[in-house]
Amino acid sequence: MPNTSSAKKELRKANKRKEVNYRLKTHVKSLAKQLSVAIKEEKMGEASDINKKLQQAASKSSKSNIFHKNKAKRIISKAAKAVIKSK
Repeated sequence: MPNTSSAKKELRKANKRKEVNYRLKTHVKSLAKQLSVAIKEEKMGEASDINKKLQQAASKSSKSNIFHKNKAKRIISKAAKAVIKSK
């Protein structure tokens, strides 16, 4: 447990950041899963919309260091290839 008031505040800040980071990380993962389901069901319009949202979310999460920049690029590339392949 933190003893000083500044340490307590830092703990609160760290917990808030942890929640935001977790939310963004799970959002990217859920979008990836939604994309794969849309491709399997052959809903191309929906898949392209989800792909766009996935690219935006992955880019934002890499910008704020939630994902490493190379991992975000890999996620974006994999999604784009899947959409192109399914057409």
